[in-house]
Amino acid sequence: MPDGDLPLDVGTRVAFEVAGEDRYCLGFHRVHGRDDRTWVRCVGQAPADRGHQCGRCFVQDDLRFMHDIHRSGIAPAGLKRYLEQPHWLYVATFADGATKVGTASHLRKHARLVEQGAVVAQFVAHAADGRVVRVLEDEVTRTVGLQQAVRSGAKAASLCTPLPMARLEHLNDGFALAARGLLDGGLGIDGYEVVHEEFEPPPSWGAVLGHPALQPYPEPLTHGRHGFTVRQVLGPSALVAIDGTEVLFVVDLAQLKGRRLRFGDFSTPVPAVQESLF
Repeated sequence: MPDGDLPLDVGTRVAFEVAGEDRYCLGFHRVHGRDDRTWVRCVGQAPADRGHQCGRCFVQDDLRFMHDIHRSGIAPAGLKRYLEQPHWLYVATFADGATKVGTASHLRKHARLVEQGAVVAQFVAHAADGRVVRVLEDEVTRTVGLQQAVRSGAKAASLCTPLPMARLEHLNDGFALAARGLLDGGLGIDGYEVVHEEFEPPPSWGAVLGHPALQPYPEPLTHGRHGFTVRQVLGPSALVAIDGTEVLFVVDLAQLKGRRLRFGDFSTPVPAVQESLF
């Protein structure tokens, strides 16, 4: 795949074949300050053996200290400067009702939830810095029972069978209430305040959530040839059209992370189960 971004605007045609079975290292980040970081390409373009990184890039990645600094106090100077800015604690619910607690820096407050693909979300606390907010996050997980991650594949699948919006809002309200109740009671630390603020998702997401008959994309993106047209993007998932059918499909784009692609004139075959609908 050539260098550079491929904007996934409505109507974008995406056609490629996956080159091989391996995932490759995505390099590492150097964090310089609050809004300043550098992505460094993997010198050897090595296969990934730790998530989406090779061992060499993993040990150089400033971000690997992010989720443990509130316990260890250890982090590069640039990451410490990044964490000195205010952070937000949120409770996010996805289309099947799965709910998580998470954090976002002040500068990426809204963007973080858009990237996550949260259907309903609320900010429940504003913290003085990134260390405090991670203490709050861990306490909400421990006491309220909220997980801190939801798999991208589960998010994509949930868009095919979403719960009614009223049900999602009820679930989110309940967990947010529990989180605020815990934080209001005091945790023996300073540097945060409880807040009540709702996340407003992009208006375009309504077309995805309101679609009556979305189907899961018929093939894994981890191998083979694919060709589709983007109709909408919601978090890490895309609503796509395949040539030869009016049925729309939901695909988990996160499957492409670390894959090598070759663009070409390809089209995803219409699955036999869908052909019977027409």
